[in-house]
Amino acid sequence: MLWLLYPRPDFFDYKVYKRYAPDLDREPFYRWLNRYFILLQLGLGLLLYLLGGWAFVIYGVFLRTVLLWHSTWLINSAAHMVGYRTFNTNDNSRNLWWAAILTYGEGWHNNHHAHPNVAPAGLKWWEIDVTWWEIQILKTLGLARKVVMPSIA
Repeated sequence: MLWLLYPRPDFFDYKVYKRYAPDLDREPFYRWLNRYFILLQLGLGLLLYLLGGWAFVIYGVFLRTVLLWHSTWLINSAAHMVGYRTFNTNDNSRNLWWAAILTYGEGWHNNHHAHPNVAPAGLKWWEIDVTWWEIQILKTLGLARKVVMPSIA
């Protein structure tokens, strides 16, 4: 959690992001989202308020954000302490099945650390990865292109 309170330049530097996701940087829509994300949250908050008052805003903006942060912290904590390691990486990342179920596949953390640019995090048939299923749907609809697949597993 401290990375939010004490940001390091390598976590928030746009040049670093561009290095790891040059394809996203080439897309004007994603650059726009990166620049104006706070306006989207304000617009969403206003829309939710008009639809259902403060209760909708609390659940649709604040609670959603807190749950996202906690699921990120869960993976970055638990999946570095317990679980199994499929790959010998230079960190302590581990695959943790129950965390993967709670976070739609992000719990296959050792797989992700070993191959960070591939789309599926679950590499075995039994490693449930709901996010990968969603990417497959987007690919089928033509909304995801150049999906990087693992050359391992």
